[in-house]
Amino acid sequence: MEFTAQQIADFLHGTVEGNAQQAVHTFAKIEEGVAGALSFLSDSKYEPYIYQTASSVVLVPNNFQPAQPVSPTLIRVEDPREALARLLMLYESMKPKRTGIDPLAFVAPTAKIGKDVYLAPFAAVGDNAVIGDGTALHPHATVGPNATVGNDCILYANSTVYHDCRVGDRCILHAGSVVGADGFGFAPSAEGYEKIPQIGIAILEDDVELGANACVDRATMGATIIHSDVKIDNLVQVGHNVEVASHTVLCAQVGIAGSSKIGEWCTFTGQVGIAGHITVADHTTLGAQSGLPGSVKKPGQTLMGYPAIDPKVWSRAAAVYKTLPEMAIELRELQKEVKELREKLKNEN
Repeated sequence: MEFTAQQIADFLHGTVEGNAQQAVHTFAKIEEGVAGALSFLSDSKYEPYIYQTASSVVLVPNNFQPAQPVSPTLIRVEDPREALARLLMLYESMKPKRTGIDPLAFVAPTAKIGKDVYLAPFAAVGDNAVIGDGTALHPHATVGPNATVGNDCILYANSTVYHDCRVGDRCILHAGSVVGADGFGFAPSAEGYEKIPQIGIAILEDDVELGANACVDRATMGATIIHSDVKIDNLVQVGHNVEVASHTVLCAQVGIAGSSKIGEWCTFTGQVGIAGHITVADHTTLGAQSGLPGSVKKPGQTLMGYPAIDPKVWSRAAAVYKTLPEMAIELRELQKEVKELREKLKNEN
């Protein structure tokens, strides 16, 4: 596929500066530009590359003022990063979609398969399962008995939707991700641990994405619910009976213990840990490796550390923490001096 700078500008409602008929057929980072590629500049620290890039067209902010001549054609837009995302979505949507059921795929006789579905070799669809229109199951993707997957979903290799679970429209499950594995429920006894049956389900609403090897456990009773437009990164664990509200982002290795409720538009960065049975308010941001042992009631906060607190306070505490060994030595010396002074004063009296 090839587009001119003018066609791209028209689509983005931008303006062309340079050769409006300059054609591009691929994308490249500005520092790795090649002829025929479209790049973007949104961060000023990358500005030096625009004067040397080989890319043919570059998206730049409306207020960009080059410090020296540039050779690529420029397309001025309000937000180059957002504009690039729109172009990438357009590019992806124009790729031809595979359809059809491979002879090596397994489809139970009672399953219902929609129109324009693609089932790759060794994909499996269980009894009474429903697969919506335009959905694709890649090799070894599995949809269990009585499970439902909506329209225009992509289930990549070895992803699994367990029995009775529900996945909405336009969801993406990356390789190895699991919807509906048993929640971590065991009752201690004199002989060890007895497994508590997990009889609930897991629900993914529309436009949810699960990263590779992410897992959303089924509920002990009721449902674990991931609401619409939640984005979950690789290696994330969502425990049983958790509810994650719409538009929240969970980055790599986040872990959420059972029965916690996460608000809308939250951002949990890498390796954040959430205790069970707590509530996190809307628009909460947690810094990397933060831990929440209790609820966050005030919306819109940014927190960091364990237990998670205001980032400025945490930074000051972290600075003190680095000097604790020296402070401990000084404290012991001071304690020794105070003891000696007390004994001296006692003897004088």
